[in-house]
Amino acid sequence: MASAFGHAALGATLGKLLLPNQLHRRYWLAAACCAALPDLDALGYKLGVPYASLWGHRGITHSLLAAALVAALGLASRLLSQPDRRPPVGRLALLLFLATASHGLLDAMTTGGLGVAFFSPWDQERYFLGLRPIQVSPIGIKAFFSSQGLRVMASECLWIGVPCLLALALQRLGHRNEADQRPYA
Repeated sequence: MASAFGHAALGATLGKLLLPNQLHRRYWLAAACCAALPDLDALGYKLGVPYASLWGHRGITHSLLAAALVAALGLASRLLSQPDRRPPVGRLALLLFLATASHGLLDAMTTGGLGVAFFSPWDQERYFLGLRPIQVSPIGIKAFFSSQGLRVMASECLWIGVPCLLALALQRLGHRNEADQRPYA
């Protein structure tokens, strides 16, 4: 798996890209949380859940169905909490889905594990992408703060951090160009 830091960075970046207004910063944080959420299945290790099972690590919580459910629940929660101040519903739903689904995508780009059950529960096959440059993160806080954890962070800086920063820079450049092309009032 990629680390929680890498997942959250991509989720927050998606938030800024899809809902760029500073007023939507809370959604950037929500997207960061959604991006890290599927790894709650790692608790199964302590409970004796087999890795390769439906509920095992990188199983159903990493599926596109789970991403759709998280997006639906997040959107419903938002709409019920402040019905008079509706967010941009389509973009918010897309953001929550993409942020949660991005978790599986990053995990499918790592150098370890059994792959990701993107189509669970209908298809239990686990998949990797052809490009797998991200070092797999050790599981557990103690294991993460080791030499392996440092290699993971370096890998994620290159393969997650740099693309995120480039996307944000391009967005900023695009907004500047839009402002330059507006007629003066």
